[in-house]
Amino acid sequence: MLSPALDMTHIFQRAVAAFRAGQLAETERLCGEIVAVQPDHFDAAHVLAVALAAQGKLDLALASYDRALSLRPDSAEAISNRGTCLERLGRFEEALAGYERALSSQPDFFDALYNRGNVLRALGRHAEAIASYDRALVLRPQHADARNNRGQALRELMRYDEALASYDAAVAAAPQHAMAHCNAAALRLLMGDFRRGWAEYEWRWKKASVVRFDRKFPQPVWRGEAIAGKTILIHSEQGLGDTIQFSRYVPLVAARGARVIFEVEPPLFGLMSGFANVAQVVPKGGALPPFDVHCPLLSLPLAFGTVLETIPAEPDYLRAPAPQAQHWQARLAEMPRPRIGLVWGGNPRHERDRERSIALRALLPLFNTQASFISLQKDLRPDDAAVLRAHGDILHLGGALADFSDTAAVVSALDLVISVDTSVAHLAGALGTPVWILLTYVPDFRWLMQREDSPWYRSARLFRQDAGRTWDGVIARVKEALCSVTTQL
Repeated sequence: MLSPALDMTHIFQRAVAAFRAGQLAETERLCGEIVAVQPDHFDAAHVLAVALAAQGKLDLALASYDRALSLRPDSAEAISNRGTCLERLGRFEEALAGYERALSSQPDFFDALYNRGNVLRALGRHAEAIASYDRALVLRPQHADARNNRGQALRELMRYDEALASYDAAVAAAPQHAMAHCNAAALRLLMGDFRRGWAEYEWRWKKASVVRFDRKFPQPVWRGEAIAGKTILIHSEQGLGDTIQFSRYVPLVAARGARVIFEVEPPLFGLMSGFANVAQVVPKGGALPPFDVHCPLLSLPLAFGTVLETIPAEPDYLRAPAPQAQHWQARLAEMPRPRIGLVWGGNPRHERDRERSIALRALLPLFNTQASFISLQKDLRPDDAAVLRAHGDILHLGGALADFSDTAAVVSALDLVISVDTSVAHLAGALGTPVWILLTYVPDFRWLMQREDSPWYRSARLFRQDAGRTWDGVIARVKEALCSVTTQL
């Protein structure tokens, strides 16, 4: 009969084999069995924590890391792994302290250096992040993720040429590194290098966050070749704002003699149904009619060979449906002009929402101007709701807007929209309504660099954060501009 110690050794070997095979639940079961019988088994507690974290059971993983570290407090690997768990929980300062602790006992521990760079970047301490990545890359010069993430930190410091070099180094180390390709594409587009940017942007289909949009139709993808007489399916793929922005290309495809089917998200169906010369607009999720070729919506700029000088920029390529337009014109008729719509928050699930959304409270200085303010914000956070209750002079329409047809009708009845970078900003621009867009220090690629106007939307004016990355200066400039134009609106 095996002794208990030998039996636990055998079970642990099975647990390690299960982990290497990707059998996380089995790893969890076996390691849990070991620590229940032998609570001082460090390796089982550590592997259990890693398996739990890999399954997204972060709080349980943290408890198991704590158990392991109570047995071996100086384990740099366990300390670093615990830091990664804390980072995933959004507890960045605690994660950073963990990485520093791991490095104090093992200064050349690659994982701790790399992960410290990641958490420093999450904290906005980009120069320090670069220094940590540089130390890590001395140990592993060909580590593509470190090269890519270093590029992201350089991008946030507007050291764009160095960022591109870092992305290129990541691709040289790992030619199939989709994130490095996509980050390079976004930066090239931000810098106005559309020729290379749109081509490299096709790598988005390899990204985990985008691959779910890849429809994998058996029909070929349209790349811009002759299409007269064929039926093409153009399908939206990402955010609502993307669909609004790039829908401008849909009539251009029809103008080449194609029969166009345009598939869009259901909230946009009514609005997009007004396109002239488009054979059919269908809501996503329904049955599709037959077609010969297809094209993802954000691949159309590549198909058309778009450069800065050839962006299709009709001043009002979308129109609010007439019934909703008439309804909202009548409903707002008694509201004094100028009428200004406000949107201060985007999709809370967006990866950069923490940067691009603003609390309504920060916009209070604007309300001292002589104007009627209308909230177009659909989803309210608790503090925003409290501010609206305290300012009854702000008309909040969010709950009354059934879909983008309603929102478009309201926006068409306004004199100005002030918005963060979200779908309503694109909607206002597409309708030709004056729109002031509040942008982060390093914005999304479509807003380019430094300029106050947008080649995508003639009616847009851009207000950018300075290097301080706060909204105070932006709001002050918006208020100053508002005071100077309210008599003209």
